[in-house]
Amino acid sequence: MLKMKYLSGVLKKEKAQALVELALVLPILILLFTGICESGKIIGTYLLISNLAREGARYGAVGHTDQEIQNRINEQRSWLEQGRMEIRISPTSTDRSMGETLRVGINYRSDLMTPLFASILPNPVLLSAECSMRME
Repeated sequence: MLKMKYLSGVLKKEKAQALVELALVLPILILLFTGICESGKIIGTYLLISNLAREGARYGAVGHTDQEIQNRINEQRSWLEQGRMEIRISPTSTDRSMGETLRVGINYRSDLMTPLFASILPNPVLLSAECSMRME
């Protein structure tokens, strides 16, 4: 009987110790998880605007106008907000000739989700991608 009381007291202390350890480690795990989510969102956004710039440059290199290039980029922008995106095309469609280099650049302002990271990092994060191709 004495052994049972001793064991139950030890088990209660171990449960309390596990709870304290969880309380100490949980904020670090949450911070790590949100950091992974933030960086994943930013990297995904960068990859998407990079692909959009390449698609726009390829579309323009075969003879489409600036407006058609912008429409093509806006059609394929997936989950990006159009109001946060700035598209740069040079030279303009009236100044292009065969063999000349066409540059399509995209700037995108991506907001951070977590207030802690937003107070440390610049918010919104400005992402930029550019692609160059020769006119065909």
